[in-house]
Amino acid sequence: MKPLSWNEIKDRALKFSKEWQNETSEDAEAKTFWDQLFEVFGVPRRRFASFETSVKRQGRGPGFIDVLWKGKLLVEHKSGGKNLDKAFTQAKDYFPGIADHDLPRYIIVCNFQQFRIYDLEKNEKPIEFDLKDLVQNVKHLGFIAGFQEREFREEDPVNIKAAELMGKLHDKLKAIGYSGHELEVYLVRLVFCLFADDTTIFVDDTFEDYISLRTSVDGRDLAQTLAGLFEVLNTPEEKRLTNLDEDLQAFPYVNGKLFEEQLRIASFDAEMRKMLLEASRMDWGQISPAIFGSLFQSVMNPAQRRNLGAHYTSEKNIMKLIKPLFLDELWEEFGKIKKNKGKLEEFHAKLGKLRFFDPACGCGNFLVITYRELRRLELEVLKSLYGAQLGTSLADVTFCNVDQFYGIELEEFPAQISAMAMWLIDHQMNMEASKEFGEYYRRLPLTKSAKVITGNALRIDWERVVGNKDDNLFILGNPPFGGKHLQSDEQKEDMKFVCPDIPLYASLDFVATWFVKAARFIQDTNIRCAFVSTNSITQGEQVGILWTYLLEKGIKIQFAHRTFKWKNEAKGQAGVYCVIIGFGLSNISKKRLFVYETVISNPNEILAKNINPYLVDFEDEVILSKSKSISNAPKMVWGNKPVDGGHLILEDGEKEEFIRREPKAYKFIKRLLGAREFLHSELRWCIWLVGVDPQILKSMPLVMERIRLVKKMRLNSKDKGARDLAKTPYLFRDTRNPKSFILIPSVSSENRNYVPMGFFGEDVITSNLCHMVPNGTLYDFGILMSQAHMAWMRAVCGRLKSDYRYSSNLVYNNFPWPTSPKEAQKKKVEEAAQAVLHARKEFPDATLADLYDPNTMPKVLLDAHRKLDSAVDACYRKAAFKTELERLEFLFGMYKELVKGEEEAEK
Repeated sequence: MKPLSWNEIKDRALKFSKEWQNETSEDAEAKTFWDQLFEVFGVPRRRFASFETSVKRQGRGPGFIDVLWKGKLLVEHKSGGKNLDKAFTQAKDYFPGIADHDLPRYIIVCNFQQFRIYDLEKNEKPIEFDLKDLVQNVKHLGFIAGFQEREFREEDPVNIKAAELMGKLHDKLKAIGYSGHELEVYLVRLVFCLFADDTTIFVDDTFEDYISLRTSVDGRDLAQTLAGLFEVLNTPEEKRLTNLDEDLQAFPYVNGKLFEEQLRIASFDAEMRKMLLEASRMDWGQISPAIFGSLFQSVMNPAQRRNLGAHYTSEKNIMKLIKPLFLDELWEEFGKIKKNKGKLEEFHAKLGKLRFFDPACGCGNFLVITYRELRRLELEVLKSLYGAQLGTSLADVTFCNVDQFYGIELEEFPAQISAMAMWLIDHQMNMEASKEFGEYYRRLPLTKSAKVITGNALRIDWERVVGNKDDNLFILGNPPFGGKHLQSDEQKEDMKFVCPDIPLYASLDFVATWFVKAARFIQDTNIRCAFVSTNSITQGEQVGILWTYLLEKGIKIQFAHRTFKWKNEAKGQAGVYCVIIGFGLSNISKKRLFVYETVISNPNEILAKNINPYLVDFEDEVILSKSKSISNAPKMVWGNKPVDGGHLILEDGEKEEFIRREPKAYKFIKRLLGAREFLHSELRWCIWLVGVDPQILKSMPLVMERIRLVKKMRLNSKDKGARDLAKTPYLFRDTRNPKSFILIPSVSSENRNYVPMGFFGEDVITSNLCHMVPNGTLYDFGILMSQAHMAWMRAVCGRLKSDYRYSSNLVYNNFPWPTSPKEAQKKKVEEAAQAVLHARKEFPDATLADLYDPNTMPKVLLDAHRKLDSAVDACYRKAAFKTELERLEFLFGMYKELVKGEEEAEK
């Protein structure tokens, strides 16, 4: 049975209101009134709602609900002209006697001539109108026919609850041996039916009623009943048996190959039937296809199910990609030509020719949101072309369809979910169009579908999926990430397959392969691409490895979001530090750079002349490792690597005991500082034996025992370098111990605005987890602790997880120091640097980790740093830098000139 259009409903409403406006008799029957009002919407009241339902009331005798549609509507009807103020309270009094899953969303109180509609989910003021105004307000009763406004909230628990219910049903079916491909297809079919039941694909609640009324409570006949229903959904109406059950005949022909495959008949019990009915009583019209797909997939994985809400990509983040990729330009074009019918018709035709491809589509989040936004734009085009009256059917003028969308997914189940989600969002958009133009528009049977294939996208020829490589194609998505130490063997083989001609490709994050594959695919086209990526491909050594290749392929970054935290609202979800990079071969004039003040703030947009691989508005520069400073700065060296198996190192707790037993060793024990010890004021010690007389060594048996263990460890090593060190087992591999030095930790939290550094003397040994600038001055310290150096480091350094990983060859040796600062300027830097050190000393019990935590950084220290930043900035130029990005652009300019000078000097 096909639902009525809005125009048909309005015609019926007008007739109904005229008939009942003249009815003033006290004998007027509420039952007849509501039977006829339901018919206005083409819904037989007797099928869905009961009249005068008896319920128990708390502390009172039984009551009778005038109209109850379980799970949807309760009506409290009063006699003509009666006051409605107390009617709502009376309606709520019935709730304790109604089962939780049958509680209604809507309450209507009515006295024939007046209506008040309460939406209990929105908790807003009731909608009130008179019977004579029914036509103008009929949309507020649209939920009777299944039409209602949907508000999709990403964190809405209805999405998670629905996924959890299907997860439990999945487990039960799997436990009886119904598994694999059959189970996945079966569940997708059930989800389609549940969604269809609440969104007018089926007449409202047809599926729920069929299961509830036509199957036994013990569930033994449910599987057979569903098998029969699936066959009906796959059979055109004209080919169905003439004596087919009336209730089955009410279901539409779906097609789309969703119900085509013959599956084994499953088996249900009473508990499983109860689960399915519980799921059917939910309002699936509230569920977002974009979100539910990922949640649905994650219920199949017990580990993911524990944190179910963490496994979808938020709509906000998807919009960050699709708007600058194509959507903003389309809306801008539409705004310019919306009053020119000829150009608007050409624009409309263009929308129907655009194509979108996600080569790592998962459950289709990006495809679903992209399609929704395309359809919303098309709806505005239709409104501009035709006004309120189409003069033809929506089917004739709706050009955009799901077959404009393509995807590849490694696993079969998410690929199936993706295709289904596209049908579901298509129907939702058809309902939006129906509401706008007053015509019921349902695309059944399903004749078109998104082309989502199962396979390894890194080994599949993409042209086989999308067909012609024309300029109407956009490539987009969120490919999988994975640092080189986290990649599976299969991923490493995929990288080798895609990147054999890229030196050092094994050091790249796995996501880089998608950029490489896309860059090759779009050669000789104007196809535009955009991927979400871990920010590692725009930092550190990966820039030189990846972007040298991409730039040689002619790739230009057309828009980018600098680093932000890719995080959804789900409780317990860890954020990932990401960038979004839009790229192609065209050097477009309008390059958009989105900059974040913090990784969790909203972005500010900048129009850039060029966006380089570091996502800075500057020429395409790739910074490579250098063995010495381009600014002739003091040499930076690593700390000392022990290669001792821990035998020359003492924890703080064992130091005193060791000295008690070996007193002569006291003067050879020095404090050992790695990054953690430095930042958290932790105490570790080492036995430092550089230059010690052999006779003295032999007089310390406990020290000699440790030396023996070091020698044994080194001789047994697989590393030749370590075995060679066995010749001097009393020494660290490195023996750097300058009289004074600046210490720089090799790893520091990304939360810090400043990486803490410090001055030390020869009584301290630095481990290989730190860098040193031997004999560094106060001026050197000031430059290194400045925002100028920090900004450079943040842009250029690599990352360990999300933390900064400082590199002397990449960061320090490429950093442009101020050229020829005046003595007065240098003095100001030194004074400001000393003030920073003094400010630290005001908090002797605080660790550097505490002092440089942005949430606890003392104001006196923050003020000292700001003065230092100003003093250092003044060494670069007179005008202050307004933003970090402006400072970076200036430094890249200096870097370019310094490199150019080096190259000329070498000629």
